Amino acid sequence: MTAQREYGTVNKDAGVSSSDVEAALYFIGGVRVTFSTGIAAGGPLAYWTSFVVTCVFTFITAAVIAEICSSLPLAGSIYLWAAEAGGPRYGRLLGFVVAWWSTTAWTTFCASNTQSAVNYMLSEIAVFNLDFPSDSSSIKFRAVQWVATEVLLALAALWNLLPPRYFKWIFYLSTSFVLLDFVLNMIWLPIATKNTIGFRSAHDAFLSTYNGTGAPDAWNWCLSYLATAGILIGFDASGHVAEETKNASVAAAQGIFWSTVTSGIGGFIVVILFLFCVPDAETLFSYGGAQPFVPLYAVILGQRAHIFMNIICIVALWFNTAIAVLAASRLVFAVARDGVLPFSPWVSKVEDGQPRNAIYVVWGVASIITCTILPSSVAFTSLVSAAGVPSAAAYGLICLGRLFLTPKTFPKPAWSLGKWSKPFQVIAVFWNGWVVAVLFSPYAFPVEASTLNYAPVIMAIVTIFALLSWWFIPAEQWLPSQRIQETLDAGERPLVEH
Repeated sequence: MTAQREYGTVNKDAGVSSSDVEAALYFIGGVRVTFSTGIAAGGPLAYWTSFVVTCVFTFITAAVIAEICSSLPLAGSIYLWAAEAGGPRYGRLLGFVVAWWSTTAWTTFCASNTQSAVNYMLSEIAVFNLDFPSDSSSIKFRAVQWVATEVLLALAALWNLLPPRYFKWIFYLSTSFVLLDFVLNMIWLPIATKNTIGFRSAHDAFLSTYNGTGAPDAWNWCLSYLATAGILIGFDASGHVAEETKNASVAAAQGIFWSTVTSGIGGFIVVILFLFCVPDAETLFSYGGAQPFVPLYAVILGQRAHIFMNIICIVALWFNTAIAVLAASRLVFAVARDGVLPFSPWVSKVEDGQPRNAIYVVWGVASIITCTILPSSVAFTSLVSAAGVPSAAAYGLICLGRLFLTPKTFPKPAWSLGKWSKPFQVIAVFWNGWVVAVLFSPYAFPVEASTLNYAPVIMAIVTIFALLSWWFIPAEQWLPSQRIQETLDAGERPLVEH
């Protein structure tokens, strides 16, 4: 039995396609995790307007990626779409670069999402006024934060080593917690807000501004995109199962586009709810804690009741991390199976129907990245940036390739944008370039060693590894130009045969 077929069993048992979508649709968790970041960068006016702009341009990007997926339904991976977008001359280079970027994005997300869960836990220090530092300015707090993050990350990775038949139950539990989280916030939170602190006026909720980053006012406003862009990134996950999907040229493309639209609309509804329920920025940040929503829930829901809400947030985020490890390990397995990574034969080895070594790689790399918590007081925003930058850069690079390298030689898609294809590609290139610029920016000013954004450093290192892999791995071993050309001509042949 080939590795691909063995791991196909893992995919079916785990419900991976559903887990990818579930991870993408946990928009309330994404909004809540980055809400205070968005409010600090420009206030409510900047946050909600930037969210609308983000939705529009991310929908356009998703449409372009969905069309490419429809053209190459048997590829099933973003790095193979990049290879075809680059054509026979540059396709192999783009394939290597995006393969490394994509694996970095998913692995870093595992680290940042775990830290998000830990922030909810440690924010109880501020709620119960314990005699211990409660924010990341203290090395003692960061040490505890690091240990707790490593423990939760290890538990998420170990779950992935269970027999695949258990995966679907974890997915069902995850979905249940996500839905419960959404329902409680949509019903319980506004009712409790009305009975306690009261709603903000429409003027304050929509038009007030704030500068909590120390950046010049114009750039402070721009930094709100750090909070909004990251929520909708990662939609390519819905296309990773294209080769296992019936009528993939349409179904996978629709999955990419409509999961993005659903996340965007749902996220905007949650943003508006929070803008009316959350007090002004000065009051919100005065509550203290690594995650301001925890003391906020304590004020609105009550000292005891908020614990129930906080447990739901923590468990939902942990399940989300566990599913992200599953998705990340599958991507690492696929990339290693194609010989792109160092020690690929070992990484792509399948034991008892599971890519255990790929899981260990994701766990190990995410654990190393998590160590940035110790020296940096802004490690969280750095990890959020590092998780989003590779995907945004990959989307932009793929669109750039389609625009200039394969404008007329791409297979005809079943899910087509028609006359809007080229304009959307141009828009997607500029939009994703803008997202990368924002995510690379420092978030705390003035910039010091302890407030450095590590995202550009991580991205540079990963890109160097990608270029070295492209240079040293023989062309005949992976993605020779002839096969890329044949796929462009046929539109149906898999890029990598096993």
